[in-house]
Amino acid sequence: MKKILLVDDSATIRNIIRNGLTSAFDISEAEDGVKALEILPSCSPVSLFLLDVNMPNMDGLTLLEKIRQLPEYKSTPVLMLTTETKEEFRTKAKSLGATGWVVKPCEPDKLLATIKQILS
Repeated sequence: MKKILLVDDSATIRNIIRNGLTSAFDISEAEDGVKALEILPSCSPVSLFLLDVNMPNMDGLTLLEKIRQLPEYKSTPVLMLTTETKEEFRTKAKSLGATGWVVKPCEPDKLLATIKQILS
């Protein structure tokens, strides 16, 4: 089963997404970028990252930049999952290597379909 690392500071959002994706993927979770980097070795290999943009300690864009510096994750798909709609954030995410941008709240079924399409 393919593994997803879900990084979001909202426990509610993590629960909703986990519940929507657990049937198809193995989900690991972290509440911010610092924690995500701490647990990454124990969840490897990750097939896809789902990253919130606005989080305490380390935001999703900084985490994306750090993920792309790891040789094993240079081309792993990364979806930014956020309430942020400013074009400057999308542009920055794309320049850092984000695969896509999903605006919260999103329907779990649509997110699942998007992820399956990316990973197929």
